Amino acid sequence: MEIYIIYALGLTLLQLWIIPMALNFKNLGWMMSNRDEDLDISSMLYLQRINKSTANLYESLPAFLALVLLSLLMGVDTSTAACVWLLARVAHLVFYVTGIGMLRTLSWLTSLGALICMACALI
Repeated sequence: MEIYIIYALGLTLLQLWIIPMALNFKNLGWMMSNRDEDLDISSMLYLQRINKSTANLYESLPAFLALVLLSLLMGVDTSTAACVWLLARVAHLVFYVTGIGMLRTLSWLTSLGALICMACALI
């Protein structure tokens, strides 16, 4: 189960920093500065979508981490649901960035269902 915590944090790092940095490499000077001024990303559609997907990840990541830690403490195996959550969140990122709305919603619902399954297993 611990590996899913590491993978989830790796996904967060990927969405929060690595992908946006790679897509925004032309603004390296701004990224290396104090960032006193906001960067105009209105013309960078993919970067906007990644930021929105990351904001969505922030909403479910605390619940996921709490459920994984509780399952470890209680000795309940929720690894299948944790794996489904992680795969659904990766799919959500891909579908969000590529603009496939129906599949993005389906992947979000799948990740929510995985969290519900994890919570039910702990009850």
